[in-house]
Amino acid sequence: MSIDVGARLRGIRTTFGLSQRELARRAGVTNGLISLIEQNRVSPSVSSLKKVLDGVPMSLAEFFTLDLGTPPQTFFGTDELVELGNEEVSLRLLAAQRPGRQLTILHERYAAGAGTGDEMIVHRGEEGGVVVRGRLEVTVGGNTRVLGPGEAYYFASQLPHRFRNVGRETCEIISASTPPSF
Repeated sequence: MSIDVGARLRGIRTTFGLSQRELARRAGVTNGLISLIEQNRVSPSVSSLKKVLDGVPMSLAEFFTLDLGTPPQTFFGTDELVELGNEEVSLRLLAAQRPGRQLTILHERYAAGAGTGDEMIVHRGEEGGVVVRGRLEVTVGGNTRVLGPGEAYYFASQLPHRFRNVGRETCEIISASTPPSF
């Protein structure tokens, strides 16, 4: 089975809402090259195709396996978030099955007194969040602060950190981190 690289590139480009000119600008190639590939008038080398796909961004594997008939899910119901935590600390992940996901977005709930544990967490990237309700103690490096509704945090995840609900009610947070940690 042969893959129509030109049609596939055109389908991906339009799915991502990019003009030929915009994709060319992002990839650092001429829009003429994009046009020639899409018309199958030139067969790109693997390295040329990879350079073009970096403008999306997308890996070669994703290019050849992405189902263009079914666009990635955009909207999610409450029951479509994937639970990664437990009864004490609920971590509900948005878009768990999205191919090439570059971001982790969580709806977090901490029961009264619950937290991520005594051991500090360290991983690459950045993370941030907004407290929706309750009170959350956030420790980053040697700094600790208790945050309430509407207050937020943002830090480099390489710094040792942990979270704990210091209130009497459930604490709720919307958080994001990159690169994806789940």
